[in-house]
Amino acid sequence: MYRTTAKDQMTLDSFILPFGGKLSADNRWVKMAKLMPWDMVEDIYNKTMKYESKDGRPPIPARIAFGAIYIKGNESITDEKTLEYTMENPYVQYFLGLTEFRREPLFDLSMMVYFRKRFPAEEVDKINEELFLRMNGIKGEPPDEDQPDDPAESEMVEEGNENTDQNEGILILDATVSPADIRYPTDLSLLNECRENTEEAIEELWPHGNKQGHKTMYSRKKARKQYLKVTKQRKPRKGALQKAIREQLEYTEKNLETIEKLFDETGDVEIWLKWKERLDTIRTVCEQQRGMLEGKTRSCEDRIVNLRQPHVRCIVRGKAGTPYEFGQKLSLSVVEGFTFVERRSWDNFNEGITLIESAEKYKKRHGCWPEAILADTIYRTRENRNFCKENGIRLSGPRLGRPKQGEIEADKQQAYQDSCDRNMVEGRNGIAKRRYGLNRIFAYGDKTAETEAAMVILAMNMAWCLRTLLRLIFGQFENVVFGKMWTVNLKVWSFS
Repeated sequence: MYRTTAKDQMTLDSFILPFGGKLSADNRWVKMAKLMPWDMVEDIYNKTMKYESKDGRPPIPARIAFGAIYIKGNESITDEKTLEYTMENPYVQYFLGLTEFRREPLFDLSMMVYFRKRFPAEEVDKINEELFLRMNGIKGEPPDEDQPDDPAESEMVEEGNENTDQNEGILILDATVSPADIRYPTDLSLLNECRENTEEAIEELWPHGNKQGHKTMYSRKKARKQYLKVTKQRKPRKGALQKAIREQLEYTEKNLETIEKLFDETGDVEIWLKWKERLDTIRTVCEQQRGMLEGKTRSCEDRIVNLRQPHVRCIVRGKAGTPYEFGQKLSLSVVEGFTFVERRSWDNFNEGITLIESAEKYKKRHGCWPEAILADTIYRTRENRNFCKENGIRLSGPRLGRPKQGEIEADKQQAYQDSCDRNMVEGRNGIAKRRYGLNRIFAYGDKTAETEAAMVILAMNMAWCLRTLLRLIFGQFENVVFGKMWTVNLKVWSFS
């Protein structure tokens, strides 16, 4: 039975180090441990516990489970390196809620997959939202006091919590793709992989059958040579490529017929369950490839591009160097430097349809509509323009119709400023991909891959929070020097 651990953060002095001394309060993991909403993490983790049996080993605490996948996203490392990182770093063990340093592994390596399953991407998005709300609450009200000392702080808290009709703030929208860890797919290589998989299944089933006739209805060496003859060419002719595809498809279909007969002979349920998912995927690939060959087309609905990750789809981006990307498409929004995932999908979608949804989430989060929405051309549809006009929101981009006298220069200046401000979301995309590993997701499952991408966004936002706290600390000293009043209590950010 899972037992909820203490939600209060331990003090630094209570953490026992084997080599003496104590942890530093300035370490980033110590600061992140205070910012992370662990109470919400515990509630999400408790919902996934289905059994109340008191027998057996107790489940791994929620803080360790969530912290492990967060560390992976924050450091952009593999599961193996994450386990080693938790064994070597005392600050990380403090972040995971331990009371003393432990040299042995905190969990088995295979548990990383189950940790990601216990924290779906939707729940990670809620944690991301909660972090943003608590950050805004901390700015006006210190968490260790019931009431702020400065009257100006009380006014700021009241203004932040009330629902006003006046539009405030800027909402920046954009979309990106988080590629999966797959090779660039081609029809020929995909069918060759299907043929090899079916041959492997036949090899496993053959000893349990009647062992009559040949294992395959063709020569495996000849099939391999036919594939290599075309795939080694730099630019194979269209006719030769189509012929090679048809050959590999026929070989795979013959193998599927052989496998069906072997399953009927053996009746081995265990082997059937082992190969069921993969063989279903191969059948679907054969149906799609046969349909494209007979229909003389190069596209089909829900086209499979990888056998191990059949949920991955081709996302057409049209950008220089990467016209096609294979992974999940993310619709992102940036508010005050904080990034949110508005929509995720493995299928391609028009990101322009997410503008109204994002604006409604902004109003729910802040209590008012944004003053302006900065987005590129694809968001400027007539429906979105009418929505923004009805709610008093300025949508970036040129106005419709002929400009009035005297408005041309003002519109140019505003468009230039909007373009500069919109660079923030482009920078967030670059940071998430180059620093936090959003450019390649290694998780194989669709849900676990979504969780990994959501954890990257959370880690990036946590880093932004730490930078914001640092700016506020130095900003207060600067304002004191110039004799200005600052509304943030320094005790909130001291982490002492």
